[in-house]
Amino acid sequence: MSTPDEPPDAPPGERAVSRRRRTSDWWRSGVAAVARRILKQPDEVEPPDAAPSGAEILAMLRAFAAAQLEVGQPANLVEESIRTIAKAYGVETVRAVVLPTVVIIEIESTDGDETEHRTEIEPIRSTDSRLDQAGAIEQLVTEAMAGHLVPAEAVERIDAVRASDPRFGTFTATVGYVVLCVGFGLSLNPHAAALGAYAALGLVVGVLRLIARAVPTLQAALPVFAAFTVTVITCAFVAGTVGDEPLRIIAPSLVTFLPGLTLTVAAVELTSNQVVAGASRIVYGTAQLLLLTFGVVVGVQVAGGLPDTTTGEPLGAWAPFAGVVCVSVGYLLFQSAPPRSLVWLVLALLVAYVAQRIGGELFGATLSGFFGALAVVPFTRFAAAFRTAPTSMVMLLAAFWFLVPGAIGFISLGEAASGSAAGVQALLTTFLSLFSIALGFLVGTALTREVRDLQARTAARPRQ
Repeated sequence: MSTPDEPPDAPPGERAVSRRRRTSDWWRSGVAAVARRILKQPDEVEPPDAAPSGAEILAMLRAFAAAQLEVGQPANLVEESIRTIAKAYGVETVRAVVLPTVVIIEIESTDGDETEHRTEIEPIRSTDSRLDQAGAIEQLVTEAMAGHLVPAEAVERIDAVRASDPRFGTFTATVGYVVLCVGFGLSLNPHAAALGAYAALGLVVGVLRLIARAVPTLQAALPVFAAFTVTVITCAFVAGTVGDEPLRIIAPSLVTFLPGLTLTVAAVELTSNQVVAGASRIVYGTAQLLLLTFGVVVGVQVAGGLPDTTTGEPLGAWAPFAGVVCVSVGYLLFQSAPPRSLVWLVLALLVAYVAQRIGGELFGATLSGFFGALAVVPFTRFAAAFRTAPTSMVMLLAAFWFLVPGAIGFISLGEAASGSAAGVQALLTTFLSLFSIALGFLVGTALTREVRDLQARTAARPRQ
């Protein structure tokens, strides 16, 4: 029997081809409808009424470079995005010097028959940004790369993101910090007796952060004072009761002071030939570790030395996965992760953790970070396409905080300061792990870019 779209006298072969074509079109339209519901769709943007001036474009480039550095992006990625944005706005010649503390950008703009050289310098503010700010900045960068933003409005929106208030109040953020500390404790040192200590010490550091916020002059000394305080409490009251090594109890409570992310970004920059930026971050991150270690050493001396402890039985294999959930909740509350991002944070951390564990079992602890970063980079790019997901940078920053061996480096440095040869060896392994993670990030980013370019070429190819 023929359908209304087929001539009644059509040959059987033509009717079969017609039915297959209709079936294919039906499936294609159904998949497209589902994709429109679950995937992010680009907004329709009207072109600006007038072409922006060179000064407006330069101000926008400077603002974007500074904002990306403030939320923790490596200098090589910042330079790449600046050149892409400049090209989207018709600026072919742009020179940029991107450092962790300053940005220098020069462009050549043509006004009639004259070519003008414009240069601007922007010092970088504090890099203590939240996850919601990182997501908002990445979204703006994506729009600017497509040429959809008016430069003057882009600068205003960047300033609005910087000045935005956190999603949650002080009490909720402090609870989030405690949950974050417990999560890192479950991942680093999963012992049942230590869980209460992780929560109590996390609460102490959370209160100290609130006091330092009310008294800005204490901000500079807060890492040392926090390390000193929790060390004295741990050595005098906690370690003997818990029966665990003091440094492993202390480390989770100091998670926001540990410069693991800074050191990893430094390794990414060094492996990308950003020598000055990477070296300066290495020096800064190492100095932060030394300051924390100084606070621990003084605290041990005040408390009368490290108590004798015996490590108890660890929790089951479920503990690190519970730690992943706790860390994700902690990021949501303390770091003000964007709405509806909790599930995606959990998935990103699970991908990083599982890949890291598999790499560690197959190739050893030093190379485990390579596989964690290699897996999580493509995942965050893929997941960011869904409507409910945050931007890839939000998930990637959370995964890097979870992946980076900053806590292990802190523990190793503390053991080395106490004269342990094992601590020195572990510290060397930590720095090797940093470069392993950086290499995984670079390889994962390159592979993701190649796949995206292949998809673009395939989509642009005319259908037969």
